[in-house]
Amino acid sequence: MAPMTPSEAAKRAKLPSLTGLRFFAALSVFFFHSSLTDSPIPPNAPINPFADASIADGFSTAFGKAGYLGVSFFFVLSGFVLAWAAKPGERVSAFLRRRLLKIFPNHLVVFAAAMILFAGSAVTGVADWLPNLFLIHTWWPQPTVNLSVNPPSWSLGSELLFYMLFPALIVPIRRLRGRTALWGWSAAMIAGMVAVQLIATYFVPDTPKSTITPISGMQFWFGYLMPAGRLFEFVLGILLARVVLAGYWPRRVGLGVSLVLTVLGYAAALVAPFQYGFVVATIVPVAALIGATAQADVEGRDTFLRSRPMVWLGEVSFGFYLVQGVTIFYLRSLLGENTYSVPVALLVIAGFLAASLLGGWLLFRFVEMPAMRRFGRARPRTRSVPDPVGAPYEGRDPAPVPAATGGGRTG
Repeated sequence: MAPMTPSEAAKRAKLPSLTGLRFFAALSVFFFHSSLTDSPIPPNAPINPFADASIADGFSTAFGKAGYLGVSFFFVLSGFVLAWAAKPGERVSAFLRRRLLKIFPNHLVVFAAAMILFAGSAVTGVADWLPNLFLIHTWWPQPTVNLSVNPPSWSLGSELLFYMLFPALIVPIRRLRGRTALWGWSAAMIAGMVAVQLIATYFVPDTPKSTITPISGMQFWFGYLMPAGRLFEFVLGILLARVVLAGYWPRRVGLGVSLVLTVLGYAAALVAPFQYGFVVATIVPVAALIGATAQADVEGRDTFLRSRPMVWLGEVSFGFYLVQGVTIFYLRSLLGENTYSVPVALLVIAGFLAASLLGGWLLFRFVEMPAMRRFGRARPRTRSVPDPVGAPYEGRDPAPVPAATGGGRTG
């Protein structure tokens, strides 16, 4: 690997604002899940709790693409923070051990909870739940497999692929030099995302229609769930980290501009053909938001995102996202298909939010932190492994999703 330049090493700052920003991405997934008209858990009853049809429709429309935006954010962020912290000479085995520790303990706990509470009676056999256990389930096009057990865990299948490939991907990307090369390859990644949706639209069978989306199940799998198709976002994140580290981030694209772009991109996603709202409509705003926020941290600017409460919310965002299969889908199923007046429906959503935050904190405090502290550190005789982001304890890694956030129409 090519060594870092002194300027890159000097700029390798902690990224507390990006940590805080993670919570808003996870929150967008939460509101998407809460607004669903079709639960990913059979019999696919509505999640949306509003009885007034106009309010229910407005809620579903307003947050109809929020989950997709949040998940895309986390996939790009995953590449960014890993590239930001990667150093020449770190051992691949140590890197992979830490990344697997990051996702599997939380996943296994929520997997067990989902199986006990609702999924165990729904899966028809070992072939439905076993791939989910090992986070390879999104390589199957069948919804009974790729959205089995805990639906939000679908995104961890993509994260697992990212981690396996990162040690190989970072080598040629580190060799890229110059503004033109880095921005050119970034544009190529965006073109790849467009190509995925074009293939899904014109070459993947458009029947039978999915029970939870307006396109076919195969199109949804190929264009959204299949891990290989999400690699373009991850690689874009790696390239963006190189752009910021090399000092090529355009100063005119700050947090204000990136927020405006995000609003415009989201508006475009709402009116674009369904599958182009997954990634294509919002990817430039997502890239701008991540790059501008990281640049603010590099320059040491004081943003509210780096406050202690926001950093804490960002730290629990992975668990907050992962438990939503239980705290939203399962708890909503206990209420049946009942809908409620506006005040009561808002209380229901507030209850989902409180339960999700509590579940996220419990996972962070009693599963994630102990696992990383016990097993995430390098052995004394080996070289220490750098942390991908600044964190309050040794061995802390950035969450892979709100990482990462939804499954099916669950973000």
